[in-house]
Amino acid sequence: MLRLMHTADWQIGKLFGQFEPDQAALLADARFRAVERLAALAGEQALDLVVVAGDVFDAQGVADRTIRRLFNAMAGFSGRWVVLPGNHDAALAESVWTRAARLQAIPGNVSLCLAPEPLLLEALGVAILPAPLTQRNTFNDLSEWFASAVTPPGMLRIGLAHGSVQGILADSIDSPNPIAAGRAEQAGLDYLALGDWHGTRQVDARTWYSGTPESDRFRANQSGQALLVELAAAQSLPVVTPLGVGRHRWRSEALVLQVNSDVELALQRIGEFSTDDVVHLTVSGQTDLAGHRRLREAIGQAEGRVLALLTDFTALRLEMTADDIEALRTDGYLGEVIDELRTRQQGSSAEVAREALTLLAGILDQRQRKAATGIDAVSTESSASAAGATPGGAS
Repeated sequence: MLRLMHTADWQIGKLFGQFEPDQAALLADARFRAVERLAALAGEQALDLVVVAGDVFDAQGVADRTIRRLFNAMAGFSGRWVVLPGNHDAALAESVWTRAARLQAIPGNVSLCLAPEPLLLEALGVAILPAPLTQRNTFNDLSEWFASAVTPPGMLRIGLAHGSVQGILADSIDSPNPIAAGRAEQAGLDYLALGDWHGTRQVDARTWYSGTPESDRFRANQSGQALLVELAAAQSLPVVTPLGVGRHRWRSEALVLQVNSDVELALQRIGEFSTDDVVHLTVSGQTDLAGHRRLREAIGQAEGRVLALLTDFTALRLEMTADDIEALRTDGYLGEVIDELRTRQQGSSAEVAREALTLLAGILDQRQRKAATGIDAVSTESSASAAGATPGGAS
């Protein structure tokens, strides 16, 4: 019985440029933590082997420190790792892999498959047939040689490739780095471990995409997993069990506001965001200034609680109440400005107009707070005077 872990698409060094720098740093760090969890899990399960089906690194130009840190993260599993270059970290003549070798960062228990030739792990009774990418994109099926590969009798044959199985994934993906459907059966493989698709997906009885171990995009594709693969003997069907290893949940939330009660429901939804969430929040519809202010405050609190939060208010329209307008018109000359901004919410400058109205509302808030503070101060002073006028009131 051979028990291995199949993982892929670690994307170490990913920049997450759509987020604020502090949030992007946390997301990048989460990918190292995921590798640490994979290594710990492989050790706890006493697995024989871990195969990584490409895109270990997100780019060729990652920092030397990133390379060293990655291999340190793998140290929790002392068994055999087999690693394949993908399209993001292709085995170029000069690559992240040649740099890792110069840095002497690659441990002795890590086998890099930089050439299309069998890797024989005789102690485990396994022959790995890899299809490393030697450039970012190719239109030839690099797994084609698997069928003609000669391996010792009785050895398990495990294919390792990174690309798109033809006719299985979406047409937009189904082009570069092709892999023929039915490759496992045609090449006599006991198991074909694939990378490139970031979600867990079974292609056939012997062929799987593991997906990325830590989600990295807003897509419901069963990401955040690795696969435990058990092979009883050559030509027996593998038993494949998904293992949840991802910590962070990427969630897209769309809030539609039409009536006042919708604001309360939106605040409740925002309040449910947790510390491990990465959220893309879209707010559409309409609300008054008070509702908009409450939403902003709730989102501000959520930003301090979740791992990362992206917000989109472009489809939200501010419908000011008569009280809102009257309060903002108190200086007289603002009336025309308010009318103009309200009109512009329907055009191409809607976001700017909405932000300007929000700014005016903030000015109103400050004015009201100052007025309230003045009243409180007068009230306090009057109370103090009254207290001093009563018997025993003086100190």
